[in-house]
Amino acid sequence: MSSLWNEQGRQKLSDRETDGQAKQVKPAGLEQSAEPFPTRDNGKSDVRTWEAVFERENMQTALKRVESNKGAAGIDGMKVEDLRDYLKAHWQEVRETLESGKYRPSPVRRVEIPKPDGGVRQLGIPTVIDRMIQQAIAQVLSPMFEEIFSTHSYGFRPRSAHQAVEQSQEYIREGYDWVVDIDLEKFFDRVNHDMLTPALHQTQCGASVARVAREVKDKRVLKLIRAYLNSGVMVNGVVMETEEGTPQGGPLSPLLSNVMLNDLDRELEDRGHRFVRYADDCNIYVKTQTAGERVLESVKRYLEKKLKLKVNPKKSKVERATRAKFLGFSFWRRKGEVFIRIANRTKERFAEKIRHLTKRTRSGEMEELIGQINQYLIGWMGYYRLARTPSVYQGLDKWIRRRLRQMQWKRWKKGATRYREIVKLGVPKGKAALGAVGTSPWRMSHSPVIHEALSNAYWRNLGLESMLERYNKVRYSF
Repeated sequence: MSSLWNEQGRQKLSDRETDGQAKQVKPAGLEQSAEPFPTRDNGKSDVRTWEAVFERENMQTALKRVESNKGAAGIDGMKVEDLRDYLKAHWQEVRETLESGKYRPSPVRRVEIPKPDGGVRQLGIPTVIDRMIQQAIAQVLSPMFEEIFSTHSYGFRPRSAHQAVEQSQEYIREGYDWVVDIDLEKFFDRVNHDMLTPALHQTQCGASVARVAREVKDKRVLKLIRAYLNSGVMVNGVVMETEEGTPQGGPLSPLLSNVMLNDLDRELEDRGHRFVRYADDCNIYVKTQTAGERVLESVKRYLEKKLKLKVNPKKSKVERATRAKFLGFSFWRRKGEVFIRIANRTKERFAEKIRHLTKRTRSGEMEELIGQINQYLIGWMGYYRLARTPSVYQGLDKWIRRRLRQMQWKRWKKGATRYREIVKLGVPKGKAALGAVGTSPWRMSHSPVIHEALSNAYWRNLGLESMLERYNKVRYSF
């Protein structure tokens, strides 16, 4: 961000003097208060956290991270690519409002995206300037909380989903054949703000100890986090206040979710449970169904009474560990060993995506289409390489090539064109006529003539990636 700051903005980040009244960076009419509030820190407030957040190098890293993540604009319409120029012109004003305690985050823009298993997930898209500030806060606070987070927590940390799945596999190997799958209903919308940061007025805090304030003693940082939690949501041009929830979509949301659920981790550890948590997806492994039912009811009471969270009764369940799915994977046994495989629903979603990419009515060059398929396959295989199921990848390879064959056969349209193209691809004229007739593209895509004309080598020459070959390459890289 070296080009970001002008000479006026190159003052030390700890210097909070201003040349005049600070300008409030906030859309007109959004007068949400962000007044100071007391923090019970026994006089031990650590003001260094604020300086660390807005330290030059940390802000540079935050800016680059927001730019690399791209993403949609917030309610002000500013795009990520416009952020750097905006900061060159206005960062000093923004910084002054931050230092004076008058900065008011903009409401997030509410968007809905479909869930893989039905329904919609509500996302809150902050403005790009708020995303950068949230990112800067998260970069400083994450190492502080990392020291206290449980080893059973894997989401949004320097750990991976693969490690979480492998730990689940190990529990099943040890004989914990039943899993308690805890599903939190609209978790990101239901997080109690007073559980995370102190309320604006001491009387609202009661006896509860705010989770963030346990580790963060800088009142200005707590105040800014509280302002983000209370920033509101804009829906159809109307700003709605938020008294609970941490909008899913901002850089702070993953950290705050782990802070909130760290109490659950510690509770489960104190009870001696074997469990794996990835964000709000928590699986507890037990040896019998009876034990599982007992644990489900007990944990449900804890979440709803102690953490004020709602457990989804329809999705929370106790089932055989080899029937459950976790992070897109499932498990199976053979000769006493437990293996990781791809969950059935994951394969269904994969097929839906490939069907969309290979619709027979789709136009465009075949090479361009294959490039899009490859892009999806490479990312998909990068994650699902953990599954030891080469036969599945081989079957998917065959299915994708058949989808492409039917697409190409359909594109030739007329019998004469099909005959000419098939001959051109090296099929003898006597056989080529068999591939030029027919009314079902899907049936013809499986015929020996079309298979010979549009062979595996044909698609390989066009650049189509093989899932099986890619699996054999990446399986040893982790």
